[in-house]
Amino acid sequence: MPETPTTEPDTFIPKIVSTPLRSGHGMKIGLFAGIHGDEEAGTLATQELIRWAAEEPEALHDYELHFYPVCNPTGLALGTRHSHSGLDLNREFWRGSTEPEIIYLEGELRREHYDGIVSLHSDDTSDGCYGFVRGALLSEHLLEPALQASIEFLPRNEAPVIDGFPASRGIIKEGYLGILSAPPEQRPHALEIVFETPALAPMDAQVKATVAAVKRILAEYRELQAYAANL
Repeated sequence: MPETPTTEPDTFIPKIVSTPLRSGHGMKIGLFAGIHGDEEAGTLATQELIRWAAEEPEALHDYELHFYPVCNPTGLALGTRHSHSGLDLNREFWRGSTEPEIIYLEGELRREHYDGIVSLHSDDTSDGCYGFVRGALLSEHLLEPALQASIEFLPRNEAPVIDGFPASRGIIKEGYLGILSAPPEQRPHALEIVFETPALAPMDAQVKATVAAVKRILAEYRELQAYAANL
């Protein structure tokens, strides 16, 4: 499980790879956390998922998972949403940004050509879990069961408007410009899911809800791919 730094040592972004049991025969998913430095739950959940992948590789035999637990290392060190440059990195993607973190992550997204991208966040204005979906139509069908899995630990946000966007039972189909996403030119476009926990909830519950949601996404994606192969 190698780690890859950025070109600048003060913005080291760890990358951990879990390979499928048969090399070259895995669905490639990128899991990204910590793009906002003050959202610790996603980083902690990603660390739990890394341990799970190492301890139970047979559960992920047909996946190649790329984990990025800390996408904003300077923000994490400062305990701030923004990076040390004062920018919200999750508004900088595919807009010609010169921020080193963005240059590195855009390079990864282009090079790896992920089948799916899952971004983990926390929202201090929400009283429950919710998520954004973009890209492939499969995204919505994966987020719904993920939210169902998370309610064992935290409630679902049922508000009709969340974070300024129309929502249906915690699912938002719009989003902000410049968020971490697949390259605009990628075809077929990756499925994209953003999973959000309520930041003011107990950290342990946020981590457990996030881990449960990601595991359900992976399980459901496997089933959908198997179903599609038999059509």
